[in-house]
Amino acid sequence: MLSAGIIGWGKCLPPAILSNADIATFLDTSDEWITSRTGISTRRIAHCSLADMAYVASAQALACAGLAGKDIDLIIFGTTTHDDQCPNMASGLQQRLGANGCAAMDINTACTSFLYGLSTATAMIRSGVVRTALVVGGELISPYMDWSDRNVAILFGDGAAAVVLQASNREEGVLLEKLGCYGDSREILRIHGMGGNYLHQGRLLGDTSWQFEGQDIFKKAVMGMGSACEDVLRRATLKPEEIDLVIPHQANLRIIEYVAKRAQIPMERVFVNVQRYGNMSAATVPVALCEALEAQRIQAGSLLLMPAFGAGLTFCAHLLRWGERITPMGQSNATLPPLTLSALELVVRYKSAKGSTLQ
Repeated sequence: MLSAGIIGWGKCLPPAILSNADIATFLDTSDEWITSRTGISTRRIAHCSLADMAYVASAQALACAGLAGKDIDLIIFGTTTHDDQCPNMASGLQQRLGANGCAAMDINTACTSFLYGLSTATAMIRSGVVRTALVVGGELISPYMDWSDRNVAILFGDGAAAVVLQASNREEGVLLEKLGCYGDSREILRIHGMGGNYLHQGRLLGDTSWQFEGQDIFKKAVMGMGSACEDVLRRATLKPEEIDLVIPHQANLRIIEYVAKRAQIPMERVFVNVQRYGNMSAATVPVALCEALEAQRIQAGSLLLMPAFGAGLTFCAHLLRWGERITPMGQSNATLPPLTLSALELVVRYKSAKGSTLQ
């Protein structure tokens, strides 16, 4: 049976860095309070569009694979924070990459969107529908953030990353996955003000408040990711010690530690970058994957376990065998627009625009 190996990867982190000390200038909090509860020290705030970040990440992934846009048969864009919902994000990316005529679709399962997209692309390659696919995970969360709410404002950041999948006769790419959703818990993580419901409630679209029930989210996240990891390891007849590296969704250091403990995998074999970027939702796993490769934590043939959870409450775990190549074939010259404001200045702009129209 055909496999879908990852042959290219790329990331894009906007340069503006928002520190815990910056947040403490407008919220009643401190660096110690945030880091002790979340493990997060800094996060990125984008000065550009989601499309810009996705383009830079995707161009890098294509260069890494030694391919051009015309070689892509399918683009899957995983995100919750679309620049536009109609037309979709993937079609705009197709245009910018010169991937004329390829299939293009978005997937929204919140923080699991990239991994759900990875499953979708893998299945389409295995079935012969496409041969080469680009899967993107990206979020522009900062404009939708309720910057007056300490419970959520400290957690999230912006970013994007992408991978290129290609049909292979070797055993590589996604070997097994478990996808699921606790639909009865969808109300514990909800962003009010991001959908058509609010047109009838006197709320401007984009003027958000976050329903974020932290303790319930914690319990469901650990249960969902933990059970999904157990499921794929059982079906693969693998022991925890046979996993070379866990690359989990980076939402909160405590959640990561609890999932690793439940999976019986020591933290030495878990890749963590939540301290630098916070929760980038759909971007966390692919960004961490790119950085694990840069840090040489992944070698040819490595077995990777990638669990995640997101609003909905979706959860998943993917067992993946890395292919032969661990270094890029090329580099892209794609860059973001120039940065003219600091991260704190960008946040102040969003705060002042709340309840009005951005100028």
